[in-house]
Amino acid sequence: MNRFLEGIKGVIFDYGGTIDSRGDHWSEVIWNAWQEEKVPVSKDQFREAYVYAERELAKTRHIFPEHNFHDLLLIKMRLEIGWLVQNGILADGSVEKYAGPVARRCYEAAKNAVEDARPVLEALSQNYPLVLVSNFYGNVEAVLADFDLKKYFRQIVESAVVGVRKPDPEIFRIGVRALGMPPSEVLVVGDSLKKDIRPAESIGCRVAWIKGKGWTPEEDAQTHPAIISSLGELL
Repeated sequence: MNRFLEGIKGVIFDYGGTIDSRGDHWSEVIWNAWQEEKVPVSKDQFREAYVYAERELAKTRHIFPEHNFHDLLLIKMRLEIGWLVQNGILADGSVEKYAGPVARRCYEAAKNAVEDARPVLEALSQNYPLVLVSNFYGNVEAVLADFDLKKYFRQIVESAVVGVRKPDPEIFRIGVRALGMPPSEVLVVGDSLKKDIRPAESIGCRVAWIKGKGWTPEEDAQTHPAIISSLGELL
């Protein structure tokens, strides 16, 4: 018996960063695409634009339930690159030049990561009920449908729908209730120590932390007994 699954009767998965980027923070995936497309900005400038876009998305409705992941990425890239144009860092016309190619690269990266994750989800779903618990924009079901992932999950708990965001442990309590079992029998799999692992542990769940490249060096330096480098380590 795999050490993570011993005594486990149900599994909660995070989505973004866990299933679609092999544990890497999505800013790193996007930055790699910017470099591949030769967007002429520094990483610090990119990160400022990334933060701006995330705050704008939290403040104003840009993403709707029907938007798939490519749609979402294109919206984000237009916001990020548009901000850099508005601040004189990129030239006029940069949104039209870079947003589409960067979004396509990021979408392909996500598709590749999802295909790596698929055998794990397939195998686990045959033996355990799975629930998805995600901080997302109200369109995670469209994203899952596009990637043919929805069939693996008994229920979807999305922050924009339930009105609770990680790291609030309540969102994991909702996931545990959906499974209908004690937290001690639930494994939570996530990519963030702060948003997934610690909140899940605080309500008594078992955890597996898929640790990739984080947002800060401080995050990269953190450790935990339940680190995995790939989802395949759960099988």
